[in-house]
Amino acid sequence: MLILSQADVASVLDMVSLIDVVGRAMHDVSAGRASMPPRVGALVADRNGILAAMPAFLPSSGALTTKLVSVFPENHDRPTHQAIICCFDPDTGTPTAVIDGTLITAMRTAAGSAVATRKLARADARSVAIVGTGVQSGTHVEAMRVLGYDDITVCGRATPVSVEAAVRGADVVCTTTHSDAPVVRREWLRPGTHINSVGYNTQGTGELDEQTIRDAFVVVESRAAAFAPPPAGAVELLGVLEPDDVAEIGENPTRANDDQITVYKSVGVAVQDAAAAALVLDAARARGIGVHVDL
Repeated sequence: MLILSQADVASVLDMVSLIDVVGRAMHDVSAGRASMPPRVGALVADRNGILAAMPAFLPSSGALTTKLVSVFPENHDRPTHQAIICCFDPDTGTPTAVIDGTLITAMRTAAGSAVATRKLARADARSVAIVGTGVQSGTHVEAMRVLGYDDITVCGRATPVSVEAAVRGADVVCTTTHSDAPVVRREWLRPGTHINSVGYNTQGTGELDEQTIRDAFVVVESRAAAFAPPPAGAVELLGVLEPDDVAEIGENPTRANDDQITVYKSVGVAVQDAAAAALVLDAARARGIGVHVDL
């Protein structure tokens, strides 16, 4: 079995390639070519935490994986999301690798936002506001730069630029918080704004206010995942929209006009981890990195 550390993953995983494989994985989901049951989780109530399991089979990548991820929003001395990805041979079911999944989770989430931004942002979009100052903020800066954006403002509770001012001036908004209450308001959004909302929580009403959700064209990774009950679904959508009201990113959605507000609401799905893990494994084997162990 091959063991890959976070340093190993960082040495072989690049955002450009990741955006491409995540986009292909989302097409496979919408075309019914992948197996991806809703995630399950064990709640750690006194820490507001969860340990979730996210299995997937992505034939196009030759990936059969399960990610085990803990989400502890109250962490301050370490990441709120920590994960490992267990990889299996899709022909025999034999375990083949264990990969650090913390960096993969951070990068594949931003790659999903990049896929959505390519499809839904206005052609003349230039400015980006990233709400939140944690790990996801950094990977979203990287992903937006891959798309060619260089006018990027990062804002949060302790930044010089207020969230409202940054959002009012942006063509693309990325919300990357653990907030259980809206951090973006409909009245702050100018016509034609595209929003990537990747913040995850199982309580409250989520990062975006209800009026934004009602007014926008909403796109998700998977209807089944987005509308599943907690801990799998998006609290912003539950009780506000129905599955038929949204599109999947793998269905190649497009905006109706330049004034339409568009929202990509991500809950994070297992095929994105599977695609990223396959990319990392191929590169690691080619370079001969990692540690081999016998179980």
